[in-house]
This record gives sequence, structure tokens and C-alpha cells, in this order.
Amino acid sequence: MMAARQEGLAVTLCRDPRRFADLQAEWDALHRRCATATPFQSHAWLHSWWLSYGTNGLLRVVLARRNGRLIGAAPLMLVHRPMPLLVPMGGAISDFFDVLVDDEDAKSAIIALERGLDRAARQAVIDLREVRPGAAAELLYDTWAGARRRLTDSVCLELPAEPIDELVKRMQTNRAQRVRAKLRHIDALKIESHAVREAEVPGAVANLLRLHRLQWRGRGVNVEHLRPRFAEHLVRATRRMLRDGDAAVTEFRLAGDVVAVSMTLQSGRLTGGYLYGADPGLREKKVDVSTMLLRQEAHLAVCTGRSVLSLLRGSEPYKNQWRPETVTNQRLLLARSGLEPLMRLRRLQVTARDRVAESVTTWFPAARHWRGRLNDLRAATGTGRAGRPASGASRRT
Repeated sequence: MMAARQEGLAVTLCRDPRRFADLQAEWDALHRRCATATPFQSHAWLHSWWLSYGTNGLLRVVLARRNGRLIGAAPLMLVHRPMPLLVPMGGAISDFFDVLVDDEDAKSAIIALERGLDRAARQAVIDLREVRPGAAAELLYDTWAGARRRLTDSVCLELPAEPIDELVKRMQTNRAQRVRAKLRHIDALKIESHAVREAEVPGAVANLLRLHRLQWRGRGVNVEHLRPRFAEHLVRATRRMLRDGDAAVTEFRLAGDVVAVSMTLQSGRLTGGYLYGADPGLREKKVDVSTMLLRQEAHLAVCTGRSVLSLLRGSEPYKNQWRPETVTNQRLLLARSGLEPLMRLRRLQVTARDRVAESVTTWFPAARHWRGRLNDLRAATGTGRAGRPASGASRRT
């Protein structure tokens, strides 16, 4: 029995997708009470993801309640390859992972989640990817009584949530002048932005994915973005998230035609552009699409009172011109003490894979080109590894 100060604390394991669906109202309330939560921990995103990507019998969501009130949640699932693992729901198409804790009862929530995860992971290693610095999952890591290991994961870039005029001031003078000229050119073309309403989401998502495919033709489109399950997920999740204020979809129109569509996800302190599609013809008109999109995202961040404008995963050169802060996600490995050898094996697998990928990039620079051609072929034929969702650095790839 827990100590008196933990009186009324209960931990349960949800394995039933229908029960997880029924958690919507209290999950959303907890999501709003967790300052570190990202859009990828919203119930709308996770439940929709499960409908598209989940496997029956593998759902593992740890829930912590005090006197019936939900104060903590760890949305995970079980996989068996390459070994038994508990991994985040949301998969590789989600940029961040975190557990949810009630800010007013965070210590109790973490204690309860640690106990619940210890029971849920009796024969498995917990592998938490893409954990932002400062996330609630760090508190869980610090509390964990068994074996643990912290690794680095994806690099992300972040800007303060400020109007575009302020962000331009961060640049070197000559670059700032060029960006201002690009913005004047966009305005001179009279490209208009339109905020998509909930009822318009299906058509807007269809346009986004169509334009996304066009813009990446011949350059190795991310095959997962072309799959029906991905489109279905985006429509389901975005409709709810837009209604809840956790998403915004913007259409950019030129002479009445939709020439670009951008999807922005937001919650708590954070706003981030997730995915976009743009007509390749905009390049012929010398439109800097990334600058056009960033202006819109900065506007949304300021209007909704966010403090962080995330450029999400990836450190592409065009992002660095804004002099963003580099933030490195973490990969947290947890296991019972008796499973420490298995956790060490998992760490070796992860580090070996990363080294191979780095070596291929360094010594065989043409590999990226051939990978792009292979992705184009998969896109054309509808083939690919259906069980391996594409990287969640999905906005630019």
C-alpha cells in the first residue's frame, strides 16, 4: 500500500482501444494541465494515429488517478522486434514524445507512473524516443529505480514566438535585407492566406498532400506521406485539433487558386509547422515558400500566446539562417534491474545503427540521391515498408 501522502492514488493499465477512445474528455483536460505537453500527446492525435497504425493487442497506456481524477498518463504500445519493447504511441510521424502529468500534482503523478510502468514492462525495455529537454518524461527518468540510460536523438531548432519583423532582426544585415525583399515580393504578387475551417479540412488535406507530392517529385518524396492511412489520420486528427485550438491549417491562394497549404500544430507553449505542400510553379515566380510559411507560423504563435516557435526536427541550412536555438531531443531507455543486460543490448543496437547511418552519409554521399530515387519508385508503384512509418521530420521531407 502506498504511503499516506499518496492516499487515493491508483494506477491502471489500459489495453483496450475502445476504453482509450472513451478517455477523450479527461485526457484533453490533463493535456491542458500539463505545461510540457506537445500537440503529439493530444488525444486527437494519438487516438487517430492508433486507428491508422495501431495493432490489436499491443496497446499499453498507463493511467494514474488521484481520487478518480486523471493526473498522469504514459501513452505506449508493445512491440516484439527486435526485442520486447514499450515504445511511444504516435510512431515516427510524431516529432516529440512525453508523458502527461498534472502540473499541480506532478510529483505524485510521476511516482504513480513509475510504478505502473515497472509493472507493465516486466519483460520489456522501455524505449522513449524524441523527448524534448524539460519534458515530464525527464522527471520519470530521474525517478526510475531500475536500469536506465540517456542517449541523444534528433536535433530540433527553435525560435522565440515573435512577429516576422522581429525574427528578421536576428539575421545578418545582408540576409535580413534579402528576406524583407522576399516578403515584399510575396505581397506584391497578392498571395492571400485563408484559415481553413473544420468542415474544409478534408479538402485542404487532400490539396496539401497533392502539392506535397508535386514539390518533391524527382527528389525522393517521403513515401509514408502518400499512403491512404496517413491522409486518413491527418483528416481525423486535424479536424478535432482545429476545433480544440491545437492545430491550424492555412491555404495560400494566388488569383483564386490554392498554391500552397500548411499545417501547424500547437499546444501549451509550443507552435510548430508540421507539414506543407507547395506548387512547384511558385519557384518560377521566385516565391520563397519557407519564408512565406514562417511568417504565417510566427503570426499564429503570437496570436495564440505561445512562447516557442519550433522548426521541429532537422537542421537544414535554410532554418539556420534565422539563428535559431539548437535543441537536442533525448532517447530514454528504462528497464527493471533484472533486465539491464537486455537494455544494454538495446543501447548497442541503437548506437550501432546510428554509426552505420553516419558512416554511409559521410563516405557515400550519393546514398542520399539513390535513396531519393528509391522513394520515388516506391511512390510510383505504391510499395514500401508499410510497417515502418516515415520519419516524423515530416514538414520538410
